[in-house]
This record gives sequence, structure tokens and C-alpha cells, in this order.
Amino acid sequence: MLAAPWQMRLAEGFRAAGLEAAPPPVVVAYYAHLLVDQEIQESPQRNLERLTPLEAVVVREWLRAVGVPESDERQGWSTAPLRQWLDWLARRRGTTFDVLARIAVAMAREVTCYLTRPQRRRAAREVVASAIKRHRPAVVVAHSLGSVVTFEALHAYPEAQVDLLVTVGSPLGLPVAIFDALEPEPVRGQGARPPGVKHWINLADPGDVVAVPLRLGDRFPVDRHEQCVVGKIDFHTLGAYLSHSVTALTIASAMPR
Repeated sequence: MLAAPWQMRLAEGFRAAGLEAAPPPVVVAYYAHLLVDQEIQESPQRNLERLTPLEAVVVREWLRAVGVPESDERQGWSTAPLRQWLDWLARRRGTTFDVLARIAVAMAREVTCYLTRPQRRRAAREVVASAIKRHRPAVVVAHSLGSVVTFEALHAYPEAQVDLLVTVGSPLGLPVAIFDALEPEPVRGQGARPPGVKHWINLADPGDVVAVPLRLGDRFPVDRHEQCVVGKIDFHTLGAYLSHSVTALTIASAMPR
């Protein structure tokens, strides 16, 4: 179901890049159902108020990483309402509180569920590893939290071989909330390249608030980091990244000639 619309967006990217070759078929490793206990249906403010203490920590670490000023700690960083900091960030980024609150709540719930529930964590990694071993793709595109799941899956299943790993909108390097909880654990502030990955390229929109820190190469052995401006409003979705010419050219570089 998800593959068809993403196939169309990738085709848009190939056209935008002026590529004559048809894009490779898109196969989706779907595990989202493993990380969601209930749909997010209430108002953004109400959902924010209902975060667990651990989920709130994820949001605060994310806000710290995207630039909420450290000087505000003396005003109550750890106790001030999250809405205050999201309002500040929304004004700074030229977006709305509702947009950022929805991103914050969804990210906090998924990240917390994945990192604190071992059975679900293993199950999600198995879904990704099984898809890679079954389809043997030359290129794996890992988006958002999917970059975390894929990173861990490729470590857990070293027999899964990938010519090119493309991470897009990745929060892999987010301190404390994600980076410090990775398996395998980073050593001296550096995460290891999965053994089956030949090349690793990271793509991020400079305005993507989930892709923090922006340059994964500072914390991981990434071969190349590239910025691609996917849009001020649609700044994080996989579809926006797939339809960008930089993503298309990156994928095409690993296709058989």
C-alpha cells in the first residue's frame, strides 16, 4: 500500500534530476504497527500534556538539540511547559505550534516505544533485516526513526548486505534520547558503520527539525553528507525527500549500468 505512492514520488525525483532511467522498484519494510499503541487523535496541546515523563525527556532533548537556547535553563528548562519551548521554536522556524507539537508527540512516543520495549525493538529490526535479505536491494533508504531501526538491524544481522545506505531526515545522532541508547553502544562518542554496508550517504533538509544534529558524519562514519531543501512546509516527509533530485541522483549512482 505504501510502496505505490512512494514509487510515484521517486519517479518525480528521477524526472527532476533529468534521469532517463526508470527508478528502481520500491519495497517497504513496514513495522510502524509495532510502535504505536493508540492513534494520536486529540489536540496537539492535549497530546503534549499527556506525554509520560520519559517521553517528555525525549522532547526536551530534541528541543535542546534543535537550538532552544541553553541560557533559558535558569528560567526553568526542566520544569517549564513544553508548549513554551515549542512556541519559541515555531516562531524561530516560521511554522506553527500545532505542526511542531504533532512532530514532537509522534517522535517521542515512537522513540520511547522502540527503545524501551525489547521485544518490539527486536521485532522491528527483524522486519527490516528480513526485507533486505529477501529482496537484496542495492540501495536502502532509511527515513527518520527508520534510520535508527535500520542501523540497528544491519548491526544485528551482519549477513544483510547493502551496497548503499541512504539515511534521510535522520535523528540517529540525537544526544541522550537516541544516540546514547543505540545498540551497539557508541564508543568514545562514535557510532560504528554496520558491517554489511559498503557506502553510506546522509541527506537532510537544513530546516528538517527531526534531522538533528544535521551532519551525521560528526558521529558516524558516513561517506558523504548532502543538504537538500525539500520544502519549508513539507520539510520531513519521506515523499518530499524521494521527490528531490539529490535523492534521485544518490540512488541512481548505485544502480547497475
